[in-house]
Amino acid sequence: MRNDVVLIVDFGSQVTQLIARRLRELKVYCEIHPYNKINVELNNKLNPKAIILSGGPAS
Repeated sequence: MRNDVVLIVDFGSQVTQLIARRLRELKVYCEIHPYNKINVELNNKLNPKAIILSGGPAS
């Protein structure tokens, strides 16, 4: 398991993949998860160092 994880919560934004790509270019490990699949178990499993909320389709 990686020590430093950034969790990207996807609310339907078109730029979610772009955010992830930019982080990965900076050698930051990140995972994208849809907002309706986020729960305490996932948060405890990943133990993210940061959480990015990627806006909805209208943002």
